[in-house]
Amino acid sequence: MNGVLHVGISGARGRMGRAVSAALDARDDVVVAARFDRGETPDLSRCDVVIDFSTPEASLELAEACAARGGPALVIGSTGFTPEQLAGIEAAAEKVAVVRSGNFSLGVNILIGLVEHAAQRLDARDWDVEVLEAHHRRKVDAPSGTALMLGEAVANGRDVDLAEVRAAPRDGVGQARKEGEIGFAALRAGGIIGEHSVIFASDDETLTLSHSAVDRSLFAKGAVVAAAWVRSRKPGLYDMQDVLGFRQA
Repeated sequence: MNGVLHVGISGARGRMGRAVSAALDARDDVVVAARFDRGETPDLSRCDVVIDFSTPEASLELAEACAARGGPALVIGSTGFTPEQLAGIEAAAEKVAVVRSGNFSLGVNILIGLVEHAAQRLDARDWDVEVLEAHHRRKVDAPSGTALMLGEAVANGRDVDLAEVRAAPRDGVGQARKEGEIGFAALRAGGIIGEHSVIFASDDETLTLSHSAVDRSLFAKGAVVAAAWVRSRKPGLYDMQDVLGFRQA
């Protein structure tokens, strides 16, 4: 579909909302049709797509509203969803096209592919895996959505269910590692934008795959790419692997 893209921004006054707004304002092929936060009622009829970086509760409420009226399409970057909330997003995606991702960075999504391939080739009996992440002090969910995506990539590569092999946070004695488990560690401090590493460790060597975010604008730019892509898609739940063409949508 050609022509100017009309985009709404949900969570517009948040850090990511402001970054998305700046990314959109820098383009001449996009019009910001609405800026709003939770509790405000936007005119969704003016939007082709809404980019949403708010809260799980607000994202679900928005998805249900879009589904009820048959549009607009959605790009959801909120994290920290409960299983019930994710089920609600999936239900909404039966009526409208939704791109949901814990991270819209091109580099992170390449990292996810590399991690899955490494996990396929490094035997879980010999290689332990730890996912490490660091973010700013204001981030409220842990592990981060990106860390969970990386854990899922390991689990997919090993053909296991992450819920069954995810290690509980370690504290105190009696915390010996179990074979095949995937560990997570989260740090919250200062203004760290986003640091993610996946460590594969055997008795003889260690492989670390990592990504560092330098500027929050990279996530906003990826979300804008996703918005342009999802605008003309049929209803369904997509992610950045679809947007980047790593698998057929």
